[in-house]
Amino acid sequence: MGKILLPAPRAWVPVYPSDIPAELPPLEHPSLSSFFEKSLKQNAALPAHTSMGKTITYGDWDKGSQNFAGWLQSLGLKPGTRVAVMLPNVLQSPIVIAAILRAGYVLTSINPLYTPRELKNQLNDSGAEAIIVLENFAHTLQQVVKETNLKHVCVTSMGDMFIGDALGLKSQVVNLVVRRVKKMVPKWSLPDHVPYRTALNLGAKSGFTPYDNTHDDLALLQYTGGTTGVPKAAMITHGNLLSNIEQAAIWVESALKSKKDVDQITFLCALPLYHIFALTVNLMISTRLGSHNLLIANPRDIPGFVKELEKHPVHIFAGLNTLFNALMNNPDFRKLDFSELLISASGGMKTQTAVANRWETITGSVIHEAYGLSETSPVVCGNLFDDEHFNGTIGIPVSSTIVEVRGEDNKELPFGEIGEICVRGPQVMKGYWNNPEETENVMTEDGYFKTGDIGLMSNEGYITLVDRVKDMILVSGFNVYPNELEDVITLMDGVQECAAIGIQNTQGHEDIKLFVVRSNPDLTEDEIREYCKTQLTNYKRPKHIVFRDELPKSNVGKVLRRALRET
Repeated sequence: MGKILLPAPRAWVPVYPSDIPAELPPLEHPSLSSFFEKSLKQNAALPAHTSMGKTITYGDWDKGSQNFAGWLQSLGLKPGTRVAVMLPNVLQSPIVIAAILRAGYVLTSINPLYTPRELKNQLNDSGAEAIIVLENFAHTLQQVVKETNLKHVCVTSMGDMFIGDALGLKSQVVNLVVRRVKKMVPKWSLPDHVPYRTALNLGAKSGFTPYDNTHDDLALLQYTGGTTGVPKAAMITHGNLLSNIEQAAIWVESALKSKKDVDQITFLCALPLYHIFALTVNLMISTRLGSHNLLIANPRDIPGFVKELEKHPVHIFAGLNTLFNALMNNPDFRKLDFSELLISASGGMKTQTAVANRWETITGSVIHEAYGLSETSPVVCGNLFDDEHFNGTIGIPVSSTIVEVRGEDNKELPFGEIGEICVRGPQVMKGYWNNPEETENVMTEDGYFKTGDIGLMSNEGYITLVDRVKDMILVSGFNVYPNELEDVITLMDGVQECAAIGIQNTQGHEDIKLFVVRSNPDLTEDEIREYCKTQLTNYKRPKHIVFRDELPKSNVGKVLRRALRET
């Protein structure tokens, strides 16, 4: 892939530090196979991933992924075959992800908590011929496996991550606890499945041949929106991911030059690797930098999460608004030593000012918000990690990326005007898998991806995310953006978190309904209304207020306004 030229000077380029290029240099690697080959061997002695008290080095990762890749190739799968991974953040996950990409196959990651219907949809849409699944979720696969194109099933257990321990005793103990004590493994039956350890042994005997993909070859089918109907898969190429790895790594390296020297950077990986944010920002970028990745298998277990942070201080904390909020509500988290924390990065959803302010007070670290989508591999823009204050924007475009805010006529709007955020760059997907109509709907004739997000841009190129097009509320002809309301109302004492939606009234217009989780149980509806009178103009004030013990969230922690609308 040659040099990517910008068509015109952009407002944000003068804001770049001197070591961030406006254009990406030519990519070093022709494929992700080459990328892993170099990084894993170059850093062989360094710790790569830690999960549940077990650490593997880059050398271990290299050997494990080669063996699993060898097993996949021994099955006779053709290059480009889709291979599914249905795992939480356990050590097997980075091993099999690297194996699939090194062997020339296409990765399709599946949320382990999917229902049988959702799982069947993704398997059939992708045409996956092989899958690796944690035994905790094998019962879900059992219900649909005969209705799919799957030819090969590999099942792993929590204890498999402790391969290599003396006599395998820890492996046996872990499996005993998971299966018998915590009863986390429902009964399942998948005839002819291959155990993970067996697959590794078979692959070691058969050997592995690296596959030489090109930048244009498909690497990843990243599904988005699958729980709301027919799933859509963004086709992410080797070139897309390699470009985005470099774009984000340049950003991080620039910031680390001004930080204190650390022998090896530790990334926190709390978001699941089946999500594009964690796949690129944690797995790929930490690999590019030779960093250590702390995998959190269950981030919803906040006490367990905090215990991991006690053992492993992190330097780069990548999360999202709801995760930051949940951690800060834990008293033991607030007692941790944050002196090693160098960068706090937020993505996935809008970061609320109240959360950012509190995070800085507790940790001494400023949250730097970034923005991306499944369709953009994912990073589009971000705040510079040297910025000393949270500014409420999603930052400026990364190298070789052009962002325009466009109106309904698809023309670029002046600075400060609200419109749809549109993106062009080497990280933008090839299109949607087997879905040319949807591809046509989101791609403009001049090569921009229409994100469906509403925003505005300052004259320095900083972008403010206003809301999703589909979440905008129309009140008496006025556009109301839920993010703005939620940001304002979470600043109120007694409010832990909230979500706003639009509901139809008898006149056929929309009213605002607010769902509130209280940190102070004595907080009343009248107090919220009085607060809103001082902070929001009349048409932006909620007409209906409902108190909830919790808000529905996705598995990566995004508040599901859709679920609130359905109820």
